[in-house]
Amino acid sequence: MKSPKIVHIALGSNEGERFEILQNAVNKIFEEIGEIIQISSVYETPAWGFSGNNFLNACISVSTRFTAEEVLRKLLAIEAYFGRKRSDAKNYQNRTLDLDVLLFEDEVRETETLTLPHPQIQNRRFVLQPLNDIASNEVHPVLKKKIQQLLLEVKDDAELSKIDTKLEAPKINHKFSSCNYIAVEGNIGAGKTSFSTMVSQDFNAKLILERFKDNPFLPKFYEDQERYAFSLEMSFLADRYQQLSDDLAQYDLFKDFVISDYDVFKSLIFAKITLAEDEYSLYKKLFHLMYKELVKPDLYIYLYQNTDRLLQNIKKRGREYEQNIQPEYLMNINKSYLSFIKSQTNMKVQIIDISELDFVNNRKDYLKLLGEIEL
Repeated sequence: MKSPKIVHIALGSNEGERFEILQNAVNKIFEEIGEIIQISSVYETPAWGFSGNNFLNACISVSTRFTAEEVLRKLLAIEAYFGRKRSDAKNYQNRTLDLDVLLFEDEVRETETLTLPHPQIQNRRFVLQPLNDIASNEVHPVLKKKIQQLLLEVKDDAELSKIDTKLEAPKINHKFSSCNYIAVEGNIGAGKTSFSTMVSQDFNAKLILERFKDNPFLPKFYEDQERYAFSLEMSFLADRYQQLSDDLAQYDLFKDFVISDYDVFKSLIFAKITLAEDEYSLYKKLFHLMYKELVKPDLYIYLYQNTDRLLQNIKKRGREYEQNIQPEYLMNINKSYLSFIKSQTNMKVQIIDISELDFVNNRKDYLKLLGEIEL
């Protein structure tokens, strides 16, 4: 899962309801690209490089998981959505909306479609002034000067007029911090690790991830389930118990809550499927001795995906030892989870069907998923 990066974007409009267009563009950027971190004041400026209507200009900083190229493609689509028609003409023209990637952290590159940082930052007061509002101490990665210094040195003498009306940043109306501990569960390939990681990054949560990659019995289990099932389930149980005991006991003053991509009860769910009856009976006794000592989640989220989607996800992520997982095995796991969920009366449980969502690659789907969580 990619960590978010900060991209600085310039916005301009000199046709139509200029302020309304800028505000709606900010809203679309929030929906399509990422969280709006900061917004500059809005400045009315004369057209630059041609004779045209006055512009309204602003800059925003956005936290995004998309690459710079992906951000640019999305910005072009947003421009088109608001009626911008780009042409091959080299001269500047009036436009309903102009969106430019200025800085993508300290990345420097030049392709046919994208130059980072934007090559005209240092030459345009209508860019530097709003950018200085939100990033005065950012260092231009090529010129090695702070934005505030570039503003002092710019030769463009255009007169800018700050308007009183402010653009507003959309926010995700969520109060995850009302919970101390959230567990995210789901079948193999459901996306629980991705979702938990994204929530931890976006909402300042302590993240607990299952350490399955280090389990030496897992590849062996997929080759010979009957032989290695008990060893696998016992090692998972011991590791999950130790990890949750340690991590949940360590209070983090700098985090608002804890989110994990598993709940320890999955040990019993998988054991019931994989173990012989006598092994499961012994395992169940050991499990309940451990389970009663652990902190229980305030909210248990089960991400449901249909079997076809699960198999697609498993194939896409390419773990060799998972490629022979059969549909029947996944269906049995799902049935066991649903049976467990129905039996829970003292824990807040929410099942969310994400079979039609791609919340990793589509931010609208991510926002929709967040919107379905009830705290």
